[in-house]
Amino acid sequence: MDEKREEARSGWGRWGGPEHARPLPDAVAKLLKQVFEVTPPRAPVPLDAVTAPAPPLPEAALAALTGIVGADHVHTGAAARAAAASGKSTPDLVHQRGGELPALPAAVLTPADHDQVLAVLAACAEHRLAVVPLGGGTSVVGGLIPQADGYVTLDLRRLDRLVAVDPVSRTAVLQAGLPAPRAEELLAGHGFTLGHVPQSYEYATIGGFAATRSSGQASAGYGRFDDMVVGLTVATPRGTLSTGRAPASAAGPDLRRLFLGSEGAFGVITDVTVRVRPVPAQRRYEGWRFESFAEGTAAARRLAQDGPRPTVLRLSDEVETMLGAAGRGRGDGGCLMIVGHEGADVARAAADTAAVLRECGGQELGPEPGEQWAAHRFDAPYLRDALLDAGAFAETLETAAFWSALPGLYDAVREALFGALPVPSMVLCHVSHVYETGASLYFTVVTAYPDEPVARWRAAKEAACDAILAAGGTISHHHGVGTDHRDWYAREAGPLGVDALLGVKRALDPAGVLNPGILLPAPARAEDPS
Repeated sequence: MDEKREEARSGWGRWGGPEHARPLPDAVAKLLKQVFEVTPPRAPVPLDAVTAPAPPLPEAALAALTGIVGADHVHTGAAARAAAASGKSTPDLVHQRGGELPALPAAVLTPADHDQVLAVLAACAEHRLAVVPLGGGTSVVGGLIPQADGYVTLDLRRLDRLVAVDPVSRTAVLQAGLPAPRAEELLAGHGFTLGHVPQSYEYATIGGFAATRSSGQASAGYGRFDDMVVGLTVATPRGTLSTGRAPASAAGPDLRRLFLGSEGAFGVITDVTVRVRPVPAQRRYEGWRFESFAEGTAAARRLAQDGPRPTVLRLSDEVETMLGAAGRGRGDGGCLMIVGHEGADVARAAADTAAVLRECGGQELGPEPGEQWAAHRFDAPYLRDALLDAGAFAETLETAAFWSALPGLYDAVREALFGALPVPSMVLCHVSHVYETGASLYFTVVTAYPDEPVARWRAAKEAACDAILAAGGTISHHHGVGTDHRDWYAREAGPLGVDALLGVKRALDPAGVLNPGILLPAPARAEDPS
């Protein structure tokens, strides 16, 4: 079993295991004391002290589920249930540190294969028992907190194999519970890579990537995860759906799209067929400086639309650049752009990109900023842990819009956050993913740990979500919907869109047991699923 994944699960009140904690840079720690006057909060409640009350499983349901997966794979201990009860958003961590969780499963099940998943779903439908699929547990939008009086968690960790590689077609079949680092290791043995490296990479799973339409840091070159998926196998309470017979098809609507981003509300993805690419021979990352966020955004748009398009393209605004520079003991000012190239001839690609960036007003900073970013690309969630330890509250939100709407979206979200957050607060932003027609914006908030931190953040997040929709943005670019964004997703999709999706759910999950309240409003439970 993957060690890092176990550390993530044991990282109670933290992103990962405490032995992987990152200290705050001295300059950042000094800034916190000077600007926010932070004081450390009370010590977190350890996992083994959580009592984790929950409605017990009905005897008939427990017997049925035990008969499917075996007694060794039905976990009812308090620690196992509490560890599976929420994700890794800052509100989740606050609840964990306080030893108070909003919902808890009655049991955690670990099925061995697709057939067992299928049987579990049928049993849950029969006994009117809600079921929540669990991959790496890295949701930051309340994706593991159902609207249900009682439920079980379906932990897919045993579905962890590379099933097949087709080197001629350059595809691979991966089971849904396979952790991302292990998937890369197995594919590398065949000379291939997914190239999908989101910030959750160390702990997330293949099925989670598909269920949330994940986007990796190298999306400019490799595409989003949903771009990579060519087929899916899905278990539902009514049976199995297999999608993807060819690289492209005009045989009706693409059923894959029903499940990519469905967050376990329509079915449980058990394996994914993905496009793979040869492991790149070379990698090169470098930094560029622009005078302003607007100037850097214009340069990013130029590359995204007219090329050459790098594999990695990220742009920090002035505040994020300043804070990052303080952590490195530098003060470059302006806005930092990270450009990365992967492939057979990165020197030529980098030279072509450099010519465009110089023409757009960029100042070349050399490889050091890019290499620093690559070396520390997974640090931010660990630094959030350190901020919480020090008495600061840090959280993120993200969106995307067309290029013409991006400046207004940037201003609107910042204004909404500053209007709802305690004073003083900091709001950082970067462009994390680019397309020909638009880009994403990723915001980070840092403030002193307020009274009632979850309620205070909810109010700020609601104001930001309202601003996102009003400014023409989407409610989520890659974090997903969960419960946090559900109401805004309903507004974005519209009443008819929501009704259409609820119709799909009724067809696939007539008893309404799959992740109720996640993605869509929870429908009334059917008395008879037939």
